[in-house]
Amino acid sequence: MQRRELIILVGSAAVWPFTAHAQQRAMPVVGLFIPSESSTAKPRVEAFVRRLRELGWIDGRTVAIEYRWAEGRTERFAEIVDEFTRLKVDIIVTAGAEPVAAAKRATSLVPIVFAISSDPVGTGLVSSLARPGGNVTGLSYMGPDLASKRLEIAHEAINGLARLAIMADSGASGAMLEMHEVQTMAGKLGLAVVPLEIQRREQITLAFTTLRDSTDALYVCADPLVNANRIHIVTLALDARLPTIFGERENVDAGGLISYGPNVPEMFRRAAGLVDKILRGTKPADIPVEQPTNFELVINTKTAKALGLTIPPTLLSRADEVIE
Repeated sequence: MQRRELIILVGSAAVWPFTAHAQQRAMPVVGLFIPSESSTAKPRVEAFVRRLRELGWIDGRTVAIEYRWAEGRTERFAEIVDEFTRLKVDIIVTAGAEPVAAAKRATSLVPIVFAISSDPVGTGLVSSLARPGGNVTGLSYMGPDLASKRLEIAHEAINGLARLAIMADSGASGAMLEMHEVQTMAGKLGLAVVPLEIQRREQITLAFTTLRDSTDALYVCADPLVNANRIHIVTLALDARLPTIFGERENVDAGGLISYGPNVPEMFRRAAGLVDKILRGTKPADIPVEQPTNFELVINTKTAKALGLTIPPTLLSRADEVIE
């Protein structure tokens, strides 16, 4: 977008929510707030920026992107959002219920787009998927909705599964909703459950020391703390000879056993499309929250071999990708 075109757009009453400060600068500013660390989120950020470019928003030319990384530290959430409000960004893009909630507390005017959120209605981020209301919209990760399916897959993959540990960040509302769904499904399958609630990295190691020989597998609920510590979690699980079940394939790339869920970089790509709509004048309240339509089953047979597990051929044949 050329400067002349931007001035025309900003001057139009139809354009929302550029405030007066936008009229003094050559391009809109997007605050990209990644709750995890840069190395683990690189494919997601690349997918987002690439799609923006395809839509005509080129960093440094037609849009300015301010990057911030929380590295899984919840105390950074409010700090980053406060910094964005001081910078007067035009849109905040983030992921996860707690980062979005921090942004909502800071501003009711700046549009907020979440690339993923486990259950945006259940966690109170939006009024409904069809009519989100307010200044927030994005894409639902469907974490709780897919919990039952993940557990069914784990039950099929792990012969003799009777005792299940469930790890979740107790400070993450979406992760706790997912934990509840897993517990409910585990009860239906007749599994004994060991809940592991964490809030800091050092509690992850402590959680594993309490397991010993008390469980047959570990289900890990997704959230920024987990994403920032995926290698740590997978390493501890392998040392404890525990099969792991995740929602995001990056954890299986890192050595986890099974993941089932949407392609997260693709969700960040789609989030760029929502940003494009807002930059061109659509209100977040009028943009329905999108849901994933494709789900990937990824199985790491190298990890299975290390754990002495034999994955049923019928399950392997249904996998979208098998890591060998």
